[in-house]
Order: sequence, then C-alpha cells, then structure tokens
Amino acid sequence: MTGSTGGRLRLGVNIDHVATIRNARGGEHPDPVRAARIVAQVGGDGITAHLREDRRHIRDDDLRRIQDSTDLPLNLEMAATEEMLAIALAHRPHAACIVPERREERTTEGGLDAAGQHNRLAPIVGRLLDAGIRVSLFIAPEERQLEAALRLAAPVVEFHTGEYAHAGPDTLPAELRRVADMAALAAKNGIEPHAGHGLTYDNVQPIAAIPQLAELNIGHYLVGEAVFVGLEAAVRQMRDLMDAVR
Repeated sequence: MTGSTGGRLRLGVNIDHVATIRNARGGEHPDPVRAARIVAQVGGDGITAHLREDRRHIRDDDLRRIQDSTDLPLNLEMAATEEMLAIALAHRPHAACIVPERREERTTEGGLDAAGQHNRLAPIVGRLLDAGIRVSLFIAPEERQLEAALRLAAPVVEFHTGEYAHAGPDTLPAELRRVADMAALAAKNGIEPHAGHGLTYDNVQPIAAIPQLAELNIGHYLVGEAVFVGLEAAVRQMRDLMDAVR
C-alpha cells in the first residue's frame, strides 16, 4: 500500500453513521460490523471508523468486532489525545488517521492544524509509528500543512475535500487544482496522498482522476444512499464511478 502510480484508486468506507443510527435508539441494530462485512464483499479496500471522545457513533467494542469480522484494513480516525493513543496502541489498527475534534461539531470540520500543533503531535505520531501503525494526518490541501506532515514523518496525508465539495462554480476549479497540486507535491516528497470529506456521486470523479491519490475515504454519503438502495449497491456505484476515471 505504498506509492502513487495513477493505478487503481482504493476506496475506504467510513461506517460511523451506521452506528449513529444504531445509537439513536440504543440496542444493537443496525450493526456496523454487518456494514463492514458488506463493504468487504463488494470490493471495498478498507474500513474507516472514528472513535470520538463522546462515543456518538462507533463504540470501543465495535473496533475489535470490526477487526475480527473482516480482513480489510481498519483505519482508525482519532483525536490527538492520550486516551485515543492508548486505544490505538491496544487495538493496533492498520492505520490511524489523526483528525481535529471538537465535542460541539456535527462532523469533523476542516483539517488538522499540523503546522501549529507540531509539539503536541510529534510524540503521538512517534508512538503510533513505533507500534507499526501507519499514521495519516487529515489536513487541508495547503503547502504549510504538508510541510508539517513531512517534519512529523507521517507516511500518509488525507486531504480534506470539504472546501472542494461545497465550492460554487466560480471557486470549484481553484479548489480542485489545490487538491491536485498538493497531491502531486505529497507524492513527490514520498508521502502517500489520500482524500475525503463531502464526496458524492456527483463530485467524486474529478478528485478520483487525480493520478497521485491512492485512496478516497467516503462515509456519510454512502450510508445515506444505502437508506434508499442498500449499502452494497451504494458502494458498488461509487466504486464504478472511481474506476471509470482511473
């Protein structure tokens, strides 16, 4: 899972919001583990799960059950806290994506300020890497943040595509170019670039066509589509759209 050659683009599916629906009523249904199995069956390349401080969707016991239920690599989204570091070290996911987190936000808003939080992030990144966990930083597609990722020795960055996803016709070309330019710069410097946030059937293809990108992580939109067509069909459609441009 290294390099950026313009080949097959991996699809990681974030199953958080299956757990959000479960938690709205309590109990065990719908089970995010079942979602993970479906993703594996239809050709998804990984499972992403964000264990938040307030446990609003994925719960601690979900992590082990997900890992036990499928051979797909688990990408654990986590805040840069001692609590989450301990959980990551206990579960040893394939990857840990460090994201900003505020309790009051609806979802992860904006990228991690890797440049401004170097001293806080460095020991956490180091301990994760020492444990053999592939570290990713969820950052805005900005050169300053990418330079910080280099200084932190993160092998992966995931570019926040929210600004692109919400751009109007006048700003869309510039936002797309920003992601493309930073993906190229990351790859040139030996960092594997990923992307995610706000991607849909309608806007995924220009991002998917960026040859240096190795992986997209998509969740909320796919779970929303699954309400109407089922998760299997939703993931297959996204996979087909990505494959059509790569």
